[in-house]
This record gives sequence, C-alpha cells and structure tokens, in this order.
Amino acid sequence: MSEPGTPAVVTGVGTVSCLGEDAAGLFDALCEGRSGVTRPPEDMLAALRLDAAGLAPPISPTSVLRPAEARLADRFVLMGIAAADQALADAGITVGEDSDPERTAVVIANSSGGLMTFEQQALRCAERGRAGVSPYLLPGELPNMATARVAIRHGIRGHSSTISTACSGGAQAVAEGLRLIRENRADVVVCGGSEAPFSSTMVSAFHNARALAASVEDPTAASRPFDTDRTGFVLSEGAAVLVLESPEHARSRGVGGYCDIMGWSVTTDAYHATAPRPDGAGAEVAMRRALDDAGLDPGSVDYVNAHATATKAGDVAEANVLRRVFGERRPRVSSTKGATGHLLAAAGALEAVICALAVDQGRLPPTLNLDRPDPDCGLNHVVGGAEIRRDPVAVSNSFAFGGHNVSLVFGPTENRRPRSETDRAPAPSVLNGA
Repeated sequence: MSEPGTPAVVTGVGTVSCLGEDAAGLFDALCEGRSGVTRPPEDMLAALRLDAAGLAPPISPTSVLRPAEARLADRFVLMGIAAADQALADAGITVGEDSDPERTAVVIANSSGGLMTFEQQALRCAERGRAGVSPYLLPGELPNMATARVAIRHGIRGHSSTISTACSGGAQAVAEGLRLIRENRADVVVCGGSEAPFSSTMVSAFHNARALAASVEDPTAASRPFDTDRTGFVLSEGAAVLVLESPEHARSRGVGGYCDIMGWSVTTDAYHATAPRPDGAGAEVAMRRALDDAGLDPGSVDYVNAHATATKAGDVAEANVLRRVFGERRPRVSSTKGATGHLLAAAGALEAVICALAVDQGRLPPTLNLDRPDPDCGLNHVVGGAEIRRDPVAVSNSFAFGGHNVSLVFGPTENRRPRSETDRAPAPSVLNGA
C-alpha cells in the first residue's frame, strides 16, 4: 500500500434532480425509499415514447442568466449553473471574497452538449436554410458551456475544463478536482456534472439499443438495479456540483466539511466501444488503485454506491468485481439509480454528493425496487430503508461507454461542519421559475 495522498474537503453540495430541489431533499428522499421517477407528460410521452423518466424541476433561464445571455441556453447549462449556485452558497463562498479567483477552479462534465437545442436549430435549418439558424446556438449548446457560464457568473479565473467521458464524466470531474488541489493548482474547485438528455434523437438511439427499461406499468418501479426482473435503465436529467477545498483553505475560513474525498482512480478497458470487459479487469484496477491512493485496504470500506444502472450485463459485471475486490469483508452496497434513474454524465457527480452526505450523516441509502435480488448479483445489499453506520468509509463507482472506469473514496473529515441547518447559507431559489 502506498502513502495516501492529501485529501480534499467537501464543503458544499448542490443538486437539481428528480428527487427534491436540493441535496438535502434528495438525500432524505433516498433514505426514506422514495422514487423520483415518474411518467412523463403526454406531449413528452408521445414524442419520445418514454414510459418512465427522471424529470428535474423547471428552471427559468433568466433566473441564472441575463436575458441577452439566456437566449438558447440549453437546459444542461441552466441546471449546471443552478447546482453550482447551491453548492457555493452551501460552502459559504463568494469568489473574490472567500477565495482567490485565480486559485478557484471549475470542472463540470457533460456527455453530449445541448442536444435539445441543437435539434431545434437543425429543424429550423432544414425548414429555412442557413438563415434560420440562430447565432446564439454555439454559446447555447456547446458541452463546455456549463463550465464557462459558472465561471463567468462567479468570477472564477483559475483552471477550467469540461470532462466528456460519457457516464463516468461527473465522477471524473470530482477526481480532477482532487488532483488540482493535491497539485496545488487550486485552493477551491467547483466540480460535478450536468445532463439534459431528452432529445428525440438521443432517446431513439437508447430505445434502438434496447438499453431502456421496457414494459413499464408503474414508473416508480421501472429502475431495478441488481433485481432479477430488471430490463434496462431509466433515463434522467439533472445536475450535481460539489465544492472541494484544500484542508488548509477550509481551516483558514473557519469552516468544516461534510467529508473528505480521500482517493481516486481512472482506468480504461481498451476493449469495446459499448461493452465492458467480461472479466471486469479495468473496473477492478480502478477500485483497488483508488483505495491504495486513499491509503486504505478493502476491509476499511463500509459502503459502496454502485454504478449499477439496471442492465442485465452491466450489473452482473460490477457485482463480480465487487466480490473480487472485497471478498468476505462484503461492505454494504446500494445503487441509488433505483430512485433517481440514470443521469449519464451527471450520475457520478450526483452519487458523489450522495456519498458525501452518507459519510456526514451516517446513513446508507437503499436500492429501490430490489425485490428479487439476482443470484448472479449476490452482494450485501441495502434494501428497505436507510441503514445507520457511524462515520462510514464509502466508495463510489462510475463506468461508461468507451470503457471508462472511475472510483472515488470518501471518508470522515477531521473538521466536520455543524449539523444545524441554521449554520448554512440559504441556497439561491432558481427552480420552478422563481
């Protein structure tokens, strides 16, 4: 085992998702076994043929952008800004007052850019020719625009980048945040992911790939990770952002954190464009290296938030790897996608927030709809309701098309933030058009 790297402290979190209007509401809903998956409205159902989806609350463009800038800003950009606003308010940071703008970084993942906005403009181009395409298309839909708009809104002038490693992107953005702090390239990193995938072209591709949950009668029961009756994943939208700080910077501000992010690893299967390696070797190496980076052995882990999306092959592959890595130690395992669906590039960031809150509150959220565990996915599942585990060490896994594997390790921080809600700054209200 190598010497552990310096941890980063998670001092703020923000989410926009189908479960609650903020991270606290999301986590409470998860622990109470509530689903955010619903049947889409009739117009969306008819256009996309989706029987179940994870839909986040609406956001008024002018609540996060000036009217001139709000033109054609894609939904993934709006959600990314809203989640970042929450996270920075939660951390108590005004860039320029509480952190040096040039020592503050932003990294927000996105897998596909603003597909809904692009589709609308493509139709205008087909109908009206070149003159029908808005010049605001590019700043409205490019994949880096959530990162860019957060930086502009908050005056962040340090490192910025956009991770686009498909469904592992959000987790890799968090790993990038830890790396920047360890390399002394930033004191504060705003990191996470945002995704708005409900374009007709994207949904049609997932349908034709037979990746989505099929024969859905009850949308809340559609996402079934590790369950014998799982038929595919539920597509969801949303954003999740964490504020990471160096321990020294957090102490200088006199603030505590939810937890430490202690270790990370990124590997590549180099095997297939869509299928994971059958032996799961890439994912296994990612988990082992992340633990080694944190200075921990597998027996130290209490909880794993699995990537498991409720696909037949993917859930089994991950379960096999978890059994090899942890052996008889068998930490508790859940996939919160049973309640949230799959947010693609935002999924790993959302699950990083969930792990941060699980460590802070000592509550392990269950897998929803795990009624008949698949024998091939035999793990130490959390089911029924949240389990109490004081100061747990948690691992979060994210895997993606292209063979990307990311593992993150979270543990208790030495300087925990006060638990009273009165100690938190109120999150900005940008949802429901407020």
